[in-house]
Amino acid sequence: MTIALQAPHLVGALIPVDNAPVDAVLKSDFYKYLEGMQEIQNAAVKRQAQADEILSKYENALPVRQFLLTNLVKKSQSDVLVMRIPIKTLASSLGKLGDFPFKIPHEACYKGPTLFVRGTKSHYVADDVLPAVGQFFPRFVVTDIDCGHWVISEQPEAFRQAVVTFLKNLDED
Repeated sequence: MTIALQAPHLVGALIPVDNAPVDAVLKSDFYKYLEGMQEIQNAAVKRQAQADEILSKYENALPVRQFLLTNLVKKSQSDVLVMRIPIKTLASSLGKLGDFPFKIPHEACYKGPTLFVRGTKSHYVADDVLPAVGQFFPRFVVTDIDCGHWVISEQPEAFRQAVVTFLKNLDED
């Protein structure tokens, strides 16, 4: 969203996924995930299955765990898996992760086609923020998918269909 507002000429169409152009308070789950990621790091795991076993103590939903575990990479010249982004960096940035850099609607505007995909069980794109969405992105449409915040992981096929429909409609315009 930020790039579209800062340099609209670089963006042909925009698809924010369960994020809105407002400051948002992150759910406490994010801190719990950091704890699990730290435990994985401390355990020096060598297989993703080991990491998933540890993370399952912090998150029950397999799709969410799978998404979080995409951050695991092999340490150079070692079999040990480490987090791509250092956990200390994530932890120190978490408080600002939900901030949106534009505070005043109309100080920036992206007039290109925009699809906001939101999870119906998530609080990040509530109906009461839609007026702000419209001020920053006047050509927006919303698609609701029956899931939480991790839309792509929880409902990949529904997400794919929403995106394909949106893009096909662009071709017809």
